[in-house]
Amino acid sequence: MNISNEQGATLTEVVLLLLSMEILSMFGLRLSLKQRYCLLLCVAVGAILAYRFTRNRPEVVRMKRAEGLRANSSQFTLEGKPFHILGGSIHYFRVPRAYWEDRLLKMKACGLNTLTTYVPWNMHEPERGVFNFEDQLDLEAYLRLAASLGLWVILRPGPYICAEWDLGGLPSWLLRDKNMKLRTTYPGFTDAVNSFFNHLIEKVVPHQYSKGGPIIAVQVENEYGSYAKDDKYMPFIKESLLSRGISELLLTSDNKEGLKLGGVKGALETINFQKFNPKDIKYLDEIQPHKPKMVMEYWSGWFDLWGDLHHVYPAEDMLPVVTEILKLNMSINLYMFHGGTNFGFMGGAFAVGMPAPKAMVTNYDYDAPLSEVGDYTTKYHLLRNVFSQYHAQPLTVLPPHQDRRVYQPVSIQQHLSLWVSLQFTDKAFKSERPVSMENLPVNNNNGQSYGYTLYETTISSEGTLNSKNNIRDRALVYVDKHFVGVLDYKTQELAVPYGKGKRTLSLLVENCGRVNYGKTLDEQRKGLVGDIELNKNPLRDFVIHSLDMKPGFVNRLEGTGHWISLRQQRPSFPGFFQAKLYVNSSPKDTFIKLPGWGKGVVFINGRNLGRYWSVGPQQTLYVPGPWLHRGNNQVTVFEEQETDGRIQFSSSPDYGMSVDVQ
Repeated sequence: MNISNEQGATLTEVVLLLLSMEILSMFGLRLSLKQRYCLLLCVAVGAILAYRFTRNRPEVVRMKRAEGLRANSSQFTLEGKPFHILGGSIHYFRVPRAYWEDRLLKMKACGLNTLTTYVPWNMHEPERGVFNFEDQLDLEAYLRLAASLGLWVILRPGPYICAEWDLGGLPSWLLRDKNMKLRTTYPGFTDAVNSFFNHLIEKVVPHQYSKGGPIIAVQVENEYGSYAKDDKYMPFIKESLLSRGISELLLTSDNKEGLKLGGVKGALETINFQKFNPKDIKYLDEIQPHKPKMVMEYWSGWFDLWGDLHHVYPAEDMLPVVTEILKLNMSINLYMFHGGTNFGFMGGAFAVGMPAPKAMVTNYDYDAPLSEVGDYTTKYHLLRNVFSQYHAQPLTVLPPHQDRRVYQPVSIQQHLSLWVSLQFTDKAFKSERPVSMENLPVNNNNGQSYGYTLYETTISSEGTLNSKNNIRDRALVYVDKHFVGVLDYKTQELAVPYGKGKRTLSLLVENCGRVNYGKTLDEQRKGLVGDIELNKNPLRDFVIHSLDMKPGFVNRLEGTGHWISLRQQRPSFPGFFQAKLYVNSSPKDTFIKLPGWGKGVVFINGRNLGRYWSVGPQQTLYVPGPWLHRGNNQVTVFEEQETDGRIQFSSSPDYGMSVDVQ
């Protein structure tokens, strides 16, 4: 007899009802008829509700599982049956939560069966001992969503993740320790990792395959072979996972060179690449014979840096590589399947092979199969055709396209000078010598992580200002609030003009993003990291203002009465500028364009959309529809040097001139 779940539930409830009646009959002689019926109803309803509640609890309804993902032969197995990982990376922290389901449904419709995601430590523990796993950072909700859509998960919890993310996901407060040695067994680092893992892994464990959840594998750190400063480090991370209850298959992930140093006993090694090289596959097979082979990061595109061109990886180059990987019966994970956005100040910087670091742009489109805003691309459709051949049943119907809207341009209504805004920051800090951003006594003594820091001191002469390469990363220089010039990695000397008496020298230093990859992680302190000299004499006695531009600060600014109408006064720079975007219907995604502006940051309804910079390549900022509401929306722009007073909108992104990935 074939009974559906709902039919089974109904039959069970009838049985519970009859059982309740039988129990009552035992005591019925002592109750009136009315009392018997009343008690009967209460017991029956209670029994049915209790059954319904326990029936819907995940630990009850989850299927009992015998054997998770295994790598004991040349092919993965799941529940003892051959299993082919067709994966893609989507980072929950780069996608508005309202769109998580849309992006994952589009992943499944492309024929993928496995989601991979990093976990950004710096967002989950923004201050030492202060943890955030809510709203946009609700990792457990993301895992439950993946499970409900029938996707398996490979979790990459770090602690280091790279990901073109600031400091590779490591929190900047680690750098308050002058002796810090990141990604090693230095006690200052391992103690912090242990504290973070105590909070993270307890949330992850219930979502493992063996517990009925979607997690089939967990990565041990990330690309350690390219760093490899401590041979005890990877065993420490592995044990940190196992001792806290991780029981699924462990993996490592490295490029071909990193494979020599990045592995750890008991974890399957996987490889990362973009261009196919049979020698790399052969090498992986040699160091790990009779094991399944997997490309953990098949780079579907590439990232962009400010001042460069937009990188694209043509679909006609990508498709043959993916096809060849699958023909070899290798598993694959597309990095990225959907890139998303580096909202706020979270984009990192790149320094390998460069004279100085270059910062990541705000978008993380990555030229991925699913675009920054979730659009289907040519790559998506071609991959869908390929992956459909690995499914016995037709793939699900494509979810609908997200509508977008071109809002009418809005004009700036009022402005607020940077100098006036200082009263809404934390109390200024006085120091004889410069202090790096991370070592400022702000944010409960966790230092400043992101944004700008203003250093001011008194000078009494003109001459040559020399940064001694101690500015990280870029400083706007002012004398008595008059702009003098810019100091950065390229320009380290600046002429200070003549003036009478004592004057105020101001350096507004921007943290453009910490390096996220390479062996200079320990050197990523920002702000002024050493002396600044005027005529070869080191400057002293600084007043330092932290301008991290967190939501609380932006909200205080928006509510103040110090704003000045542009009709009353010409704006001064740097400064904040306000406009209202009126939305008269259901809000839709859009893009902000600022062709007449120079460099700065855009906030909408208090949310930091990210940096813009006229040097490109990126020329637009993504505005998610769910972050707007009907009626007036507050747009606040921090601009460093110039504006034409208008904010424009577009229905499509502009990533600038393109160049093929080499």
